[in-house]
Amino acid sequence: MLRYQKAHQNCRPAHGILPAGNRKGLWNMAYKRTEIDEKEIARQRDICARISAENAGLPERPLALVDTYGCQQNEEDSERLRGYLAEMGFGFTRDENAAEVVVVNTCAIREHAEMRVLGNVGALVHAKKRNPRLVVAVCGCMVQQPHMAEKLKKSFRVVDLAFGPHQLWRFPELYDRARAHRERVFQCGPSEGVVAEGVPAARDGKVKAWLSVMYGCNNFCTYCVVPSVRGRERSRKPEDVVAEARELVAAGYKDITLLGQNVNSYGRDLPDGVDFAGLIRQINAIPGDFLIRFMTSHPRDATETLFKTMAECEKCAKQLHLPVQSGSDRVLRAMNRHYDRAKYMELIACARRYMPDLVVTTDIIVGFPGETEADFEETIRLVEQVRYDAMFTFIYSPRVGTPAAAMPDPVTREEKQSWFDKLVETANAISAEKHRAYEGKTLRVLVDGETERGEYNLSARTNGGRLVHLRGDTGLVGSFVSARIVSSGTWALYGEII
Repeated sequence: MLRYQKAHQNCRPAHGILPAGNRKGLWNMAYKRTEIDEKEIARQRDICARISAENAGLPERPLALVDTYGCQQNEEDSERLRGYLAEMGFGFTRDENAAEVVVVNTCAIREHAEMRVLGNVGALVHAKKRNPRLVVAVCGCMVQQPHMAEKLKKSFRVVDLAFGPHQLWRFPELYDRARAHRERVFQCGPSEGVVAEGVPAARDGKVKAWLSVMYGCNNFCTYCVVPSVRGRERSRKPEDVVAEARELVAAGYKDITLLGQNVNSYGRDLPDGVDFAGLIRQINAIPGDFLIRFMTSHPRDATETLFKTMAECEKCAKQLHLPVQSGSDRVLRAMNRHYDRAKYMELIACARRYMPDLVVTTDIIVGFPGETEADFEETIRLVEQVRYDAMFTFIYSPRVGTPAAAMPDPVTREEKQSWFDKLVETANAISAEKHRAYEGKTLRVLVDGETERGEYNLSARTNGGRLVHLRGDTGLVGSFVSARIVSSGTWALYGEII
């Protein structure tokens, strides 16, 4: 946290906005890329094997619960945690009362997520009373914040183990200490971040897969804690990413999402010159029938080269999540987003020139400190102009240690809620109208799961990521099919397989 604050103090000009040209020189000046030696990962897996041998001697297979909050990166982290636990000989459960270990993987983006985590962690005291052997671990972004780590240590005695994202690769070692010595283990110190290859993964399902291509962020948006909890940007080597993508395709995965806090920055810290567009082309060249998606794409680094690559790569989904956050130039400057409304609109126009049927989604924050009603109306006008297929909208949540948390914020919560409701109403109307335009069309969709929606027992996704409910044999899960869209709603399409 101190490093994060110091970076702003040293680099920030008088008006409070970091110039784009200073990013690589100042922000990365002290950056050190830390790659975990493969021998260290082998040592962690040896610990797993030892614990697995112990568990094999028990009357019943022990169970673990991994509870995940937050973004897709957290979901991918939880897959790594489950991978380690599987190698330790654990099965999995959703019932904390049946578990021998509970891992809560946390999010720090908004206060609501943190309050939910703390409430659910506190409630684990009942499970621990029933089973004193239970090991409770809390990890992820929330734990990397010093004030939250201290809160867990002092006020949540039920927690046996706490560690931040940079220590995930050491989970077997840390868990072994906590369970064998019955000591409380806290590994939440500051870190620029690491790259650890070879950590096993246990994924949910066999259709969709998350694939991290990089970690951390260098953008320092004034409302965001990611640079302080996830560290600076560091890219995985392209050969490692492509090798894992090959493994996923060989295992039958059909929908692979490339993950990073800002995937458009991929490769800038590597010597081989492969950028994100080049990485997409390498994965696109893997034989097989599958889709490539990615998120999140920061507008400051989105380029025509990326859009051209998306259009030319037949396996790359024609879907772009491009968070705008606000339609007001004044608010964008205060957010330190490094683009203005005109630049953003140029990007949208460029992407749609290459891909006329492109599905575009976004993130928007309502009620940023100092935002006025006039600023908010600028956002509404931008939404009406872009006509997003879907939006993820949030009321601003102050985060300890960020510059925005210290900004004057005179607008009441009630007024922000009113703005939020208007934004949602606008977004829903556009989404419903766009969905109606699909009716009567025949689309190639990927059947990705089962539902509990009566006659519409299957869920599927279009190339652009639109949700489609279908009727059909559950044996179709994992297959591409043609579907005629017969009706639509605000959030989904309804179709019949042909």
